[in-house]
Amino acid sequence: MLSAKTKYGLKALTYMAKQENRSPVQIAAIAESENISQKYLESILLTLRKAGFLGSKKGKGGGYYLLKDPKDIMMVEVMRVLEGPIAMVPCVSLNFYEKCDDCPDETACSVHKLMIEVRDSTLNIFNNKSLADLIS
Repeated sequence: MLSAKTKYGLKALTYMAKQENRSPVQIAAIAESENISQKYLESILLTLRKAGFLGSKKGKGGGYYLLKDPKDIMMVEVMRVLEGPIAMVPCVSLNFYEKCDDCPDETACSVHKLMIEVRDSTLNIFNNKSLADLIS
């Protein structure tokens, strides 16, 4: 299931991507438009800024803005920053692999095989979708 953090992060990024000239957008404007708690949104936007998706400007006319063109912001990168591993179980994760304690043989595990398919299908979608695709 998608976390609220990721859902709101995607909504905020989409809101910023729709801005004509990538000018800074105040947190309050995003929060009001997307029905997100401003305090919670601040934390999410800070995470996205630290990850290099957003820049910020202080003072009058300040706010957050996209650092890259929406077509260059791939969903796989956003999902990993906001949601964590793409894989549903750690034994199939490409970046966060861990052996399952209760599984003596991954090669014979039916859950492992299924989750590899789920991971690969999910990665295929996220690798081929950009922020621009969400606003078109």
